[in-house]
Amino acid sequence: MKYNRVLLKLSGEALSGGADNILSAPFLKAVGEQVKKCMDEGIQVAIVCGAGNIWRGGRQHGHDIDRVRADQMGMMGTMINSLAIQDAIIKAGGKCEVMSAVPMTQICEIYSQYKAIEHLEKGTAVVLACGTGYPFFTTDTGALLRAAEMKVDVAMFAKNVDGVYDKDPMKYPDTAVKYDRITYAQMLEQDLKAIDTAAAALGRENNLKVLMFKLDKAENIYTAAMGAPVGTILEN
Repeated sequence: MKYNRVLLKLSGEALSGGADNILSAPFLKAVGEQVKKCMDEGIQVAIVCGAGNIWRGGRQHGHDIDRVRADQMGMMGTMINSLAIQDAIIKAGGKCEVMSAVPMTQICEIYSQYKAIEHLEKGTAVVLACGTGYPFFTTDTGALLRAAEMKVDVAMFAKNVDGVYDKDPMKYPDTAVKYDRITYAQMLEQDLKAIDTAAAALGRENNLKVLMFKLDKAENIYTAAMGAPVGTILEN
C-alpha cells in the first residue's frame, strides 16, 4: 500500500552516481523521473539533500576549518544539490519548489512548514535546502525535523547500503545480518550507525517511521514510496 506523503533523504554521494563528478547527469535525470512517477500516483514528495559529494566537514583534505564555518559551507553544498534536483523534476514534467532554511530570496523561498505543506497538497514537490539552518546538526537530523514538521507517513533515507545491519556489512560481508525492522531503542542500544544519535532521538521522540534503502537504482525510490518490502524499517 503506497504512502500518501513521504520525505526522501538523498545523500550527496548518491547524487554523484558513484562517479568522480560532483553530480551525475544520467542519475539526476533518473531520480527526477522516479519522483515524477511517485507524484503521478498521488504521492506528495518532499526531499532533503545531503552534500557529501561537495563538502564533508572542515577536516577533509588537510583543511582545519572552524566547525561553524565548515557546517555553513555544507549548507551551501545542499543548495547546489537541491537546485539540481529541482531541475531534474521539472524536466521530468513535475512541479517543484526549493525552500531554504537560510534566506536566499533571489534563489528560492524561505522555508515555512505551512507553506511547504501547501505546496505538497497542490501537487508540487518540495526540496528543502540548508538542513536546519544551524551548525552542529547533520542533514539526517534536518530531514527528521522536517519529517516531523510536515507530518509525513515515512522518511525514506536513500543510502549506499540496502538497510540496517547488526554490524558493518562492508567490513563483515559474510557475517553481517540485515534487519527487516528495528526499533530506535535497539539501534541506540547496539550503537548501530544507521543514522546519527541526534536524528534517532528526534525520530524516537516524535514516533517517526524511517525506511532505509539502497539507491543503487533510481527505481528504488518508486518501489519504496509504493510501500513494497525494501530495505529496513526503523520505528518505535
